[in-house]
Amino acid sequence: MTTGWTVLGVPIDSVGAPSGGPRMGTELSPDALRARGLAERLTGHDAGDVDTRITGSQRDSVTGLVGGDTVAASVRAVRLATAGVLRTGRRPLVVGGCCALLMGALAAARDELGPVGLAYVDGHLDLYDHLTSPTGEAADMPIAVLLGLGQRGLLDAVSPSPVLDVERLRLLGARDEDEQADLADLAACLDVHVTSPEGIASAPVAAGGAAAYALGRHGRFWLHLDIDVLSVEEFPATDYLMPGGLSVDELRDLLRPLGSDGALVGASVGCYNPQKDPGGRCGDALADLLVDVLGQRG
Repeated sequence: MTTGWTVLGVPIDSVGAPSGGPRMGTELSPDALRARGLAERLTGHDAGDVDTRITGSQRDSVTGLVGGDTVAASVRAVRLATAGVLRTGRRPLVVGGCCALLMGALAAARDELGPVGLAYVDGHLDLYDHLTSPTGEAADMPIAVLLGLGQRGLLDAVSPSPVLDVERLRLLGARDEDEQADLADLAACLDVHVTSPEGIASAPVAAGGAAAYALGRHGRFWLHLDIDVLSVEEFPATDYLMPGGLSVDELRDLLRPLGSDGALVGASVGCYNPQKDPGGRCGDALADLLVDVLGQRG
């Protein structure tokens, strides 16, 4: 694999956009980051956007998902497009959109490269399924689906399932108290390795290095960033606002060992909402962060 990056946009929002309406919310993120020269600054390529959308804002009575069957269709489309980038020998940077994109992206990495690990930097565990999720949004569910738990259509979309072994997973930064009350027992039963924001903030470089080492000793891995891992004060341009979280500097220090590791095969980012960033400050900070932590090789 070469060291070059190819940016692939996935303009989806799992709150479910109106069919035929203009893009909204996190669907606007790929273009907002392109406008800041993301691909050019990474000396990479731009593969454009995946032609997909999650539509319908109501929770479907059959699938249990907001967007119904459009979610699985989106997962399949992202999987196909990400596999196409990997076949060129370049590393995909899959820019969302919401975190639902990860299901297809990581399945593609598994398809093309064999078993891969995952560093999941997120303010949530994302271990809900179509029955337990309080919202029905697919962004609640990527880790569960990748571990082989969840709605049949989503599991079929990433088949063979599971995509990911729990030994090859590191969750970094989860802090949602309501989610913790719902899912702590499941996380413990699955033996998921979780590092809290407090554990990261005390030594972010060491936390990132430990995750990179743990994943790299099993082989190759993927890096996913949900920007709700950041504090609201520093990054309010997301739809999932919670107390606490990392500073941008702490996140940068956490990501640098992961972004520069030779075992990294791809990355993704989700949950930046440009509509909540009227001055563009958050988008500027996010683009700078991605260039910093992913532009260290090549």
